[in-house]
Amino acid sequence: MAEFSLPKNSKVQQGRHFPATGATRTRTFKVYRWNPDDGRNPSTDTYEVDLDKCGPMVLDALIKIKNEIDPTLAFRRSCREGICGSCAMNIDGTNTLACTRAIEDCKKAEVPIYPLPHMEVVKDLVPDLTHFYAQYASIQPWIRTQSAPPPDRERLQSKEDRAKLDGLYECILCACCSTSCPSYWWNGERYLGPAVLLQAYRWIIDSRDEDTGARLDDLEDPFKLYRCHTIMNCARTCPKGLNPARAIGEIKQLMLARRG
Repeated sequence: MAEFSLPKNSKVQQGRHFPATGATRTRTFKVYRWNPDDGRNPSTDTYEVDLDKCGPMVLDALIKIKNEIDPTLAFRRSCREGICGSCAMNIDGTNTLACTRAIEDCKKAEVPIYPLPHMEVVKDLVPDLTHFYAQYASIQPWIRTQSAPPPDRERLQSKEDRAKLDGLYECILCACCSTSCPSYWWNGERYLGPAVLLQAYRWIIDSRDEDTGARLDDLEDPFKLYRCHTIMNCARTCPKGLNPARAIGEIKQLMLARRG
């Protein structure tokens, strides 16, 4: 798994240090800071957190830092259950969710926390996901049909067809996989990346969808699909345990099958 790479034009400086006075059991977090409004270079502020007064997850530590130590710290979070994907960031050298990463599982003495790599940064730990979401919208992630819907019920599928969606529908679009992919780092403007391609396969394989040919036509592009080189960073870093590389391989097999 690649270590964190700094956002463009970044030169990170050593920032402030916040000790935990009177604490007997602490953990140190080295957090990336950048404010677009103050004209300063990015820095890393160091916070010592009293573990006896903090929850077990990295997100608990970040919330404690913001609430009790430094209210200027900016990060995204919502569900705290590993469902929404909001708190995706690079923790201890790995892209993951702050709400599901236990503090005790972090190996480094000073736990480094950075925004998702190779993304523009809005502020501090908040990545700019505008382009990522636009790529997701480009695959039209909904059931596309030509036939009229049944008059008295929803469109049904068999248990076997439903099982084909397992390992795909669970994606929470946290972008951990795409921002761990070197091919996406260098070709992100045109390569859709593992998260979006996994989502594309989810709709291609759905038995209720009637637009498979058009979906494959849209992906038949030297960059959209074929920049994947099966490096497997995506599968290693996915906090939901999914395998986007396998989904991409299945799309490639479908491309080959229809050519034959």
